[in-house]
Amino acid sequence: MNRGDVVQVDWPFTDLTGSKARPAVVVRSDFLTGPVDDTVLVKITGSSYGVPGTEVRLDPAVETTSGLSKVCYACYYAILTRDEAVLGRVVGSLSLAAMQEIEICLMTVLEIP
Repeated sequence: MNRGDVVQVDWPFTDLTGSKARPAVVVRSDFLTGPVDDTVLVKITGSSYGVPGTEVRLDPAVETTSGLSKVCYACYYAILTRDEAVLGRVVGSLSLAAMQEIEICLMTVLEIP
């Protein structure tokens, strides 16, 4: 699994009352593939929350290799770590340009200068 891959994951609700299968993007550095079983994911959702600097719009007409079927948003307030063994299949991958936007959002949300 590589940085920028879009995978299916069983994403828990924040109140832990259940979960939902949804796409997520791998944001972990590729150099950690192999030595570390866990990967860091950002949730992809069909809804925009409209909070500036916290999400990236993913249009499948632009992100043609994403595996997404409709316009979605990578939401940076929703970050999850999971062992790769429990993740679903890789459905696609995001472009370098989309991943650069994701980096900027992560830095904004985590207040990394």
